[in-house]
Amino acid sequence: MSKINWSRVILGGLLAGLVLNVVDFVYYGMVMKEDMAAAMQAFGKQPIPASMISVLLVWDFVMGIGLVWLYAAIRPRFGAGVKTAVIAGLALWFFIELMSAIGTTLDEIAMHALSALTKEQAPMGPFPERLYTIGAVVALIKIPLACVAGAYFYTEA
Repeated sequence: MSKINWSRVILGGLLAGLVLNVVDFVYYGMVMKEDMAAAMQAFGKQPIPASMISVLLVWDFVMGIGLVWLYAAIRPRFGAGVKTAVIAGLALWFFIELMSAIGTTLDEIAMHALSALTKEQAPMGPFPERLYTIGAVVALIKIPLACVAGAYFYTEA
């Protein structure tokens, strides 16, 4: 088993991050812009500030690098190619996006049941489940797609 080629992980990861950022811009910045603004307004919150968008941009690039690293790590066991990139993307989707959406939903159920937090105390208030659900489905497509794009540039050291 050869060592991970870190320069290729970073190169492929930046491409994967670019794919994630483009999809996020189209989905959150265009398609769901009004829905997101309405959800924030319904809970008395301001729209997401530009400084937070900068953080999310960086986050997508870090996630892209993590995706390609995961691909590189499982590649010796599963083989090089699109199938392995999709497996890595689906694994990351499961452990980050799906588990986060489920956890958020459970937190909201507990919050309402226990009345532990008011909507003003919650960071973004309880968002409509529709936004979480659609976001998780979009992520189910974008994360494996980004991993396939990033894996294209990965070769062993």
